[in-house]
Amino acid sequence: MKFVLAPDSFKESMTAMQVADSMEKGLKRVFAECEIVKVPMADGGEGTVQSLVDATGGERIHVTVTGPQHTPVQAEFGLLGDGKTAVIEIASASGIGYTTPKNRNPLTATSYGTGELIKHALDRGVRKIIIGLGGSATNDGGQGMACALGVVFTDSAGENVELGGGFLDKIAHVNIQDIDPRIAETEFLIACDVTNPLIGPNGASTVFGPQKGASSDMVKTLDNNLHHYAQQIEHSLGIKIAEIEGGGAAGGLGAGFIAFTSARLQKGVDIVINYTDLINKIKGADAVFTGEGGIDFQTKFGKTPYGVAQAVKKVSPRIPVIAIAGCVGDDIESLYDENFTAIFGILRKVCTLEEALEQGQAGVASTTENIARLLKLGIEKV
Repeated sequence: MKFVLAPDSFKESMTAMQVADSMEKGLKRVFAECEIVKVPMADGGEGTVQSLVDATGGERIHVTVTGPQHTPVQAEFGLLGDGKTAVIEIASASGIGYTTPKNRNPLTATSYGTGELIKHALDRGVRKIIIGLGGSATNDGGQGMACALGVVFTDSAGENVELGGGFLDKIAHVNIQDIDPRIAETEFLIACDVTNPLIGPNGASTVFGPQKGASSDMVKTLDNNLHHYAQQIEHSLGIKIAEIEGGGAAGGLGAGFIAFTSARLQKGVDIVINYTDLINKIKGADAVFTGEGGIDFQTKFGKTPYGVAQAVKKVSPRIPVIAIAGCVGDDIESLYDENFTAIFGILRKVCTLEEALEQGQAGVASTTENIARLLKLGIEKV
């Protein structure tokens, strides 16, 4: 028997590799001699660095950068096993986790640390960088990130414009003359699962601004400022970023990457599937196990288990896809039309959230063991 284990992390409980290890433990209790192929997964958000580092035998590099509130923070990036590719979660440098509900201010929050993180990766000699967008505290369109890479934004008096979404309306010129020359030699692949443009009713400020602390008045200011920012970039560089799908991701960082790098936007889970070589690892499998902390009807909109199920379908729709989750939500019936064979929750009794998180690995192992016993029963009957 060959089993491929391709789960995402269970937020605040287990990394993707820990989930896969627990699945393996459960399977080995029933199929002691089975072949196990562990492929820790992610969808471009939290856990992407860890998953790709684990899957490729890479390492995590820790550095100090400028956080969203202009103070030093400890961030990290992943150097993949090939030694030539880096993976960065922008939340590590510019994430909302560095703020509290009381001090969040997207008018001043900066993505400068993301640019610093990129430079640290370039210093390691990489020339391919995977960027996971999500969880940002910023709404600056990537202005801070660009500044860290050498782009200069000046006002009508020729003075440097302050960092933050609240100052973008002061920009009169964008100068890329001193941008780090290594940027032109580097491939940027952006994991982006939203289609929001930079500006407008579906843009970065309107949709994501409130969760970053923006009041209704701030939202209007930020959206107007991003509109001006896009105009100045178009005027100075000839690049149109206002309406690009995904440009509004991470407070407009999606648009910023398009403006100042050779970035391509792609679904996060598709990037991870490619870099983990999941398709080839699935070949010959008797069953594929996947999962994440919560599974519901939204899973089919680009979440990891859905991506895994579709990857299996490409190889062979006859291979069972079994999903395991900490919480099984509403309307999962639609997932059975998306190549899922069965979906299981891991909770064994009513408990508090803290208890559920603590018992996650045991729950995954026990649930996987029970599933394996059913599979064995079916095999024996055949």
